[in-house]
Amino acid sequence: MNRLRRSETTEDGRRRDRRRPPAPEPLPLPVTDTHCHMDIADGDGDNDGGFGPEEALAAAERVGVSRVVQVGVDLPTSGWAVEAAERFSNVVATVAVHPNEAPRLAAAGELDATLAEIDRIAGSSDRVRGVGESGLDHFRTGPDGYQAQEESFRAHIEIARRRGLALAIHDRDAHDEILRVLDDVDVPDRVIFHCFSGDAAMARHCAERGWFLSFAGTVTFKNADALRAALREAPLEQILVETDAPYLTPHPYRGRPNASYLVPLTVRAIAEVLDRDLESVCATIQENTDRAFETW
Repeated sequence: MNRLRRSETTEDGRRRDRRRPPAPEPLPLPVTDTHCHMDIADGDGDNDGGFGPEEALAAAERVGVSRVVQVGVDLPTSGWAVEAAERFSNVVATVAVHPNEAPRLAAAGELDATLAEIDRIAGSSDRVRGVGESGLDHFRTGPDGYQAQEESFRAHIEIARRRGLALAIHDRDAHDEILRVLDDVDVPDRVIFHCFSGDAAMARHCAERGWFLSFAGTVTFKNADALRAALREAPLEQILVETDAPYLTPHPYRGRPNASYLVPLTVRAIAEVLDRDLESVCATIQENTDRAFETW
């Protein structure tokens, strides 16, 4: 997840199209958006029509996206995620400090206290099903912040393991370092690579360890041949689908606001890449979601 707002103009100076894309054709069987940020508005205020969580969930339901995992990235959003999960029966929560937040908190002397509060929130409700997104990000954070990120990541791993929750991993430009840490600790029973971005070799590595690979709209991008190659290496029984909404909108609407109702575009792309029928892909992904986050 990237909490920086996108530029309102393209590189050639044209205004970006911030209207919400039209709804895709409904899926034949229900699936779950396993990573979403409904609390972040990212549409055109003049055209968004008050697209809050109620509207987002209703739009998703109409196209066969029956459930949503709402993800926290700091204390306020983690609290919001739990409140949403307790309010909506088709939502569960994950809680965490995003890796890009960890260096700032460490510099302010607040990281330990914040992690302790994340631990408390993680145990505050049975609607919390995961710890994340946590991990390492070497794209937006420089070397000075790596130590704080790793300290935070290791703490999140331990919280997830101790509380029996899924671990949702944020991995950006840090594949080797993520794997190094995971090989050095006792990992939770359920590990999920949010918005998987590794290559085919990494997909095989994760699959061999029984970890879940969650694919977002990036797998539909025209320049994502390497990611599609990685998808082919992952057993269907270890694949999840997500939006990371309001970011990573699938093709052909890349750059416009994303939401859970656009998951069918990604699911259809996954089925095409794997050369599997759409119904079996939907059914298996939903079964995987129940194993990753438990049924609800």
